[in-house]
Amino acid sequence: MADVVLSLPHEMRGELKDPMGAIYTDAADLIAEAGDPIVAVGDVVTYHLLEADRRPDVALVDGKTKREAVAEAVWDAIEGFDHRVEVANPQATLSADLLTELRAAIDRAADGETTVLVVEGEEDLAALPVLVAAPDGASLVYGQPDEGMVLATVTPEVREGALDLLERMDGDPARMRESLGLD
Repeated sequence: MADVVLSLPHEMRGELKDPMGAIYTDAADLIAEAGDPIVAVGDVVTYHLLEADRRPDVALVDGKTKREAVAEAVWDAIEGFDHRVEVANPQATLSADLLTELRAAIDRAADGETTVLVVEGEEDLAALPVLVAAPDGASLVYGQPDEGMVLATVTPEVREGALDLLERMDGDPARMRESLGLD
C-alpha cells in the first residue's frame, strides 16, 4: 500500500489540462531547445528521447500510455539507465516514495547519473514535483495526448506556479515539501 502524501481533488483536474510549455512533435527539435537536466514523465516521451539518442537524466514510466499498456518495443527500449528504482504511486496521487525517490534521482543527475523510476500505478502528476524540485534551467518533458511532447523549462515563476498547485491538493503539503527537500 502506497503512503499517499497528496491527492488531486476532482475540482482541480481541469487546471492540469493545458500544456505547461511548447509542444513538439520532433524529439530532435525538442532536444535542441532543452536545458539540463532533462526529466521525462511518461513512457512514450522517454522512448522518443531515447530513439533520438538523448537519455533523460531522470525518467518516470509506468508501462502505460492513455491508460493502456505501451507497445512492447517501447517498454523494451527503456533501459540503460545507471539506476532503476521501483515506486508505488496510485492514480491521481503523489506518494512519499515517488517524491523521495524523485528528489534522489534529481540529485544523482547533478552528479551525471541517470535514473529511471518505474512506477506501479501512475506517474502523471509527477510533472508538478519535477518543476518544484529540479534546478533552474532544467527541462521537464511530458506527453500531451494526441498532440506531442511538452517541453517546460524550470524557472522561479514556473516553480512557484507548480508549488501553488501542489499546495492546493488534498493531503499534507508540508510533508511534500520535506520529501522534496524544500525546507
